Amino acid sequence: MTQPERDAEAQGSPTFTPPLGTGDTADYDRAIRTWTRELRWRGAMLDLLAPNPGETIADVGCGTGSFAVLLKQRYPLVAVTGIDPDTQALDIARDKAVRASVTIDWRQGFADALPEASADAVTSSLVFHQVPLAGKRSGMAAMNRALKPGGRLIFCDYSRQAGLMRLLFRLTVQRLDGVEDTQPNADGVLPGLIAEAGFTDVAERERIHTLTGTIAIFTARKR
Repeated sequence: MTQPERDAEAQGSPTFTPPLGTGDTADYDRAIRTWTRELRWRGAMLDLLAPNPGETIADVGCGTGSFAVLLKQRYPLVAVTGIDPDTQALDIARDKAVRASVTIDWRQGFADALPEASADAVTSSLVFHQVPLAGKRSGMAAMNRALKPGGRLIFCDYSRQAGLMRLLFRLTVQRLDGVEDTQPNADGVLPGLIAEAGFTDVAERERIHTLTGTIAIFTARKR
């Protein structure tokens, strides 16, 4: 158990895995940039999201804030909320936003802390592979509740792994984040979980092979 997990347990709060698992959160951005083809999948998410001016976008598990800041820079007329349980990651995110001169509503918490029907779109990236299966289900349901009717989901994470990608995933992601929570993703559970949470039009839009395994991007809509 990591220190943030021990602290949360002592306070009676839900536990969570820090952005880099057993690694140092301060090293997260460099690791993502080096090992995951970050510009490719973040750019694809932004293109698929393509928000309209005035929309509200909630980034669940925003971590150190990279995607939320990029989103606000590209689409300055949208309102962006970034939510994450990790205080250290949020401190890094706030600093990024200040340096980028963008205003983002940073909140500490999990997806279920978002108000019901408050967002036109919800995004999440490289978070749910670190979450236990029950938490994956409840988090998906919470993101669905946070969306307005017809709202959309742009979801990016490690998904089904095969061949060399499965080996690389085992040697990198599972070494940092453990096997129990990450294996369902590697076995391809995500599309079914998204649909189970009440989303429709679930589609895998991108599969990006990286040195840490295959990252997939899914889109869906709230019924």
